[in-house]
Amino acid sequence: MTEPNNGRIVGQIVDIATADGVMDGYAAYPERGGRFPLVVMFMDIWGLREELFALMRRVASHGYYCIVPNLFYRSGKKTFARYDAAGKMMSFDLIPPDVQDEMLKLGRGIDRAMVRSDVGGLLDFCRGQPVSEGPAGTVGFCLGGRIAFLAAQEYPDRFRATASLHGVFLVTDAPDSPHRLVSKMHGEVYCGHAEHDKFSAPHFLSALAGAFDGRSDPTYRSRFHPGADHGYSLPDRDIHDAAAAEADWSEIFAMFARQLHPAD
Repeated sequence: MTEPNNGRIVGQIVDIATADGVMDGYAAYPERGGRFPLVVMFMDIWGLREELFALMRRVASHGYYCIVPNLFYRSGKKTFARYDAAGKMMSFDLIPPDVQDEMLKLGRGIDRAMVRSDVGGLLDFCRGQPVSEGPAGTVGFCLGGRIAFLAAQEYPDRFRATASLHGVFLVTDAPDSPHRLVSKMHGEVYCGHAEHDKFSAPHFLSALAGAFDGRSDPTYRSRFHPGADHGYSLPDRDIHDAAAAEADWSEIFAMFARQLHPAD
């Protein structure tokens, strides 16, 4: 898709005060003056890295203030990216077992109460940034896809455009499973799913879609990508599917334009 021209993009490391300490992150936004609609990017289980920062600068080029928090900050500045000889980030099953265990422990340790607290701190931080007070959006990958749902459910008056790409644990048996609380969300929700992804098994997708049945707010759209693997949307990954990712971004930017109304 053709990218807009919003001039130079500012990218910077930020520190966000929370109830549990300082949460580091990265923010990107157009250099030109003004205030911009907020888009929060929620990281996957691999942690913060340049791959996400580049995607944030792309979001910012469409007229948004985009910020990604380090969800693992309680354990330090964690990143788990490992690269193969071709410079591509290796898939989960190719990295050492002890690293896998640490990633899973950190990812599974993030609960709804943590998200409520951390996103509250992030929203407070953004009041001092060039961010408009209007509707905000999210986009999350893997672990972050679940966090995007939780953020929209905990702060429904702010988040009106929620995107989850190859999200995990969107449908569980827990009473606070994301799919059980979609009635708390507003605006629009978009999900991208991969064929080769245990978290996108047919019964999960059916339960997720069914949770939105009969609702006009929020509305729900999704895409199922045949042949794609979990993690397909991230450009540095060894299983990146460019066509699937671009189809998702087309949907996401259209949703953001409808709900967040960025300035020209």
